[in-house]
Amino acid sequence: MNLDPVLLDRIQAGFTFAFHIIFPSFTIGLSAYVATLALMWIATGEERFHRLAFFWTKIFAVSFAMGVVSGVVLSYQFGTNWSRFSVVTGNVLGPLLGYEVLAAFFLEATFLGIMLFGWGRVPAWLQALSAVIVAFGTLLSAFWILSANSWMQTPAGHEIRDGIAYPADWIAIVFNPSFPYRFAHMVTAAYLTTAMVVLAVGARHVAAGRRIAEGRTMLRMAIGMLAVLAPLQLLLGDQHGLNTLAHQPVKIAAIEAHWDGSKPGKLVLFAWPDARSETNRYELAIPNAGSLILTHGLNGLFPGLTSVGAADRPPLLPVFFAFRIMVGIGFLMIAIAYVGLWLWWRRRLFETRWFLWLAAQTWWLGFVAVISGWIVTETGRQPWAVTGILRTTDATSPVGAPSVAVSLLLFILVYGIVFSMGIYYINRLIARGAEGRAAEPPPAGTPMRPLASVADAGREILGSQPQP
Repeated sequence: MNLDPVLLDRIQAGFTFAFHIIFPSFTIGLSAYVATLALMWIATGEERFHRLAFFWTKIFAVSFAMGVVSGVVLSYQFGTNWSRFSVVTGNVLGPLLGYEVLAAFFLEATFLGIMLFGWGRVPAWLQALSAVIVAFGTLLSAFWILSANSWMQTPAGHEIRDGIAYPADWIAIVFNPSFPYRFAHMVTAAYLTTAMVVLAVGARHVAAGRRIAEGRTMLRMAIGMLAVLAPLQLLLGDQHGLNTLAHQPVKIAAIEAHWDGSKPGKLVLFAWPDARSETNRYELAIPNAGSLILTHGLNGLFPGLTSVGAADRPPLLPVFFAFRIMVGIGFLMIAIAYVGLWLWWRRRLFETRWFLWLAAQTWWLGFVAVISGWIVTETGRQPWAVTGILRTTDATSPVGAPSVAVSLLLFILVYGIVFSMGIYYINRLIARGAEGRAAEPPPAGTPMRPLASVADAGREILGSQPQP
């Protein structure tokens, strides 16, 4: 059997990147939620905010650790599997990724220690400040990563010499044409992902009759966040789509399964795009609605897939179906938010058992939406690794297919074992609930109590509660 090394490289990169993106998309939102709880604790003095901040900090600790571990692998892949990509783009992408590490990750790591292990050792204001700074650090990290990824989608501010990209205008590189839309869309997705998890955990608490005050607080905060951000995400996604149409029209054609650019586009609700016959089988569509959305005119035209050769089209099925999964989940989030808002207004939110049961099952929706969006973004860019500069087939390392296949199998095995344990432990923490609370912070001027060891610190933050 002949194995295609480029295909295997793409599968391995897809597996590791898709796995990694789960954790940053959760920790970006979760760090902001912990910071919000800590500030509310300072402002009100209410113990429920104290307990919730401590509870979610433990979950953040495990998620952050898994995100770091899975992220380290990605940097090595640029050298082992994508060395030609590194040579061509390293002058531009290297500094952007370096800024992420130096400016963001070190900022996170510095205050992460206080956020995780400062409970009962530092004043409450410093505990809250550390949570705010960690939340800012995660946003800063997302800023640089999404800037680098957006440059791969819509490169700008560079010049090509001997096939190598060199920076010419760093402002244009960082704030490339798709970056503002991609950054807003992704950060909002991260907050929505966390809101869905908080909603599910709050519903579990209330339905089980455990820590009712904390459960009700989580439900209210999650529904409020969803009610604001889910419709906003719809608008951000629309603007992101218009930007993509301007700069990557073939990606939009693949998303819409739009073949003939000489005709107004349909809004294809369902179909099976057939690349060989260049038609959509089993199509269910609304005539002219695609043109209305993308051009704001019923008879507006936009490029179809036949405007480029078959070799310049992305794989259709993953892009087409992943986009519909993402949008479908978005509308489902809006529905859940406004049903919850209506029940809240009617004072029946905490007694409506069917809604609590439904909400408790929806924790995974945000993660699936994020991965689906990532598939649309990255697969839709194909056959380019960097649009217009470097094709994916020219970006790989000269590594044989057997070696890539073996490393891919090892990744699947190791990730399956290690991260299954991590996810199992997070579920254990959630099942245990917001039962513990941190010890009272020491009076002003009291020296910090030293930790006996890193293991002791881990036991304290992930176990019950710090000892006074």
